[in-house]
Amino acid sequence: MDIAYIPSPSTGVIHLGPIPLRGYAFCIIIGVFVAVWLGNKRWIARGGKPGTVADIAVWAVPFGLVGGRLYHVITDYQLYFGEGRNWVDAFKIWEGGLGIWGAIALGAVGAWIGCRLRGIPLPAWADALAPGIALAQAIGRWGNWFNQELYGRATDLPWAVEISAGPNRDAGTYHPTFLYESLWCIGVAVLVIWADRRFKLGHGRAFALYVAAYCVGRGWIEYMRVDEAHHILGVRLNVWTSIAVFVLAVVYFVLSAKLRPGREEVVEPDRSGGGDGKDKAEADDKAKAKAEVDDKAQAAVEAADAGPKDSAPALAPRTDTTVAQGAVKADLRKPAVDAEAPEADKS
Repeated sequence: MDIAYIPSPSTGVIHLGPIPLRGYAFCIIIGVFVAVWLGNKRWIARGGKPGTVADIAVWAVPFGLVGGRLYHVITDYQLYFGEGRNWVDAFKIWEGGLGIWGAIALGAVGAWIGCRLRGIPLPAWADALAPGIALAQAIGRWGNWFNQELYGRATDLPWAVEISAGPNRDAGTYHPTFLYESLWCIGVAVLVIWADRRFKLGHGRAFALYVAAYCVGRGWIEYMRVDEAHHILGVRLNVWTSIAVFVLAVVYFVLSAKLRPGREEVVEPDRSGGGDGKDKAEADDKAKAKAEVDDKAQAAVEAADAGPKDSAPALAPRTDTTVAQGAVKADLRKPAVDAEAPEADKS
């Protein structure tokens, strides 16, 4: 009986003359553009300037690609340096093989350099980009579909992926773990966007939430995969990596919430000296308003100082000198009155 399944491409590359167009590379490129587009919108919404995310991505993306490839080659070195292998294949990134752990780690170094050059905090930039990275991963996983890799155990489920016979693989239908991870990453992006709006996550906590949520999904999806991998205590290496990174992300999230609650008020300070026209106009209005307030305050102080001096003669109380002068005048008039008194008696 025929069963339903997801067919795989017969080839992962299309040649346009001498130029090979690879499905894996297209998925990576589209994912990067989506991440930068969404990150830019979120950065502007947080008060940043347009184009800053793309400027820093110029540093982060190359570092991330190198880091992702290094992680893959180091953890699967037998594929390139084992007996009968060609070490030159380690540079053939278009054939697949990018470790997300190395991509994020070294990509963060590149992002840090870019943020330092722009004078902005790396955690704020990472928060803006976090859901975009998850969507980039969701798109990038379809590159594994083109290469017929990263599938799980054999199954006859309707959504099984068909894999053709090839090097190190047998023909059959398998769990499409690349599809599971793609859908999981979309869910992670939605979760981060919702939580960020609901709780105003800042200081790297949106990025930490993305990392923790991704690790949860990667753990159980990795457990389903059947491709060759190193094991520690019977568990695949990437499962242990997921557990360790999950713990670190949760610890950072909790400590950051206690030490630096809330969200950054300013994510990108104006270092140009004047800013754009709108910012400059607002600054001029504030300066004028402040100058008017200062002028009024100074006028009030001067009026208070001058007022008592001008009104002093009219409001000054009678002094001892004034009383004495009145007494002297009264004494001078008194003899005249006494002298007139006898004449009145004589008459």
